[in-house]
Amino acid sequence: MGKILVLYDSRGGNTAAMAQHVAEGAGQISGMEIRLRHVDEATIEDALWADGIGCGAPTQTGIASWKMKKYWDDIANPTWGQMDGKIGCAFSTSGGWGGGAELTCMSILTMMMNVGMLTFGVTDYTGQQFTLHYGAVSAGKPRTDAEIEAARRLGKRLAQWVATFIDGRTDQRPGPMKDRS
Repeated sequence: MGKILVLYDSRGGNTAAMAQHVAEGAGQISGMEIRLRHVDEATIEDALWADGIGCGAPTQTGIASWKMKKYWDDIANPTWGQMDGKIGCAFSTSGGWGGGAELTCMSILTMMMNVGMLTFGVTDYTGQQFTLHYGAVSAGKPRTDAEIEAARRLGKRLAQWVATFIDGRTDQRPGPMKDRS
């Protein structure tokens, strides 16, 4: 059974709402155990438990919130070498479009890569001109169908990669199926 941690920080509830949608999306793939944790409650054990981590933070001065940065700073040393090969993705909310949410996703992905995690983006469109290449983003609370579906799609994709690479369920592999013989 794949284990997914949806880890988030949220001050006004916007990123918490997005985290809930990411968890819902991960739950669309059977056999996944999902933990939804605010960064204030999350422990090193949560990170070590997980096969995949969907990590989200509000955009603050163009990057991840200080609480999320502190979480990754605090777990980096004690988990060194143990996070290697876990699968990660990012999501963020900002005050407005063009407010830095994609930069925040990139800062989260960078923190994950620094501890050896495998990260991914999603090429899917969830609405007209609405993509989640670097992660799911929203200006404020996700309200539109495209914003909600982006968060769900991100969670589902995380669960698909965990099912494929951790559980060996190649039937769950997303993307184009190619001849692998």
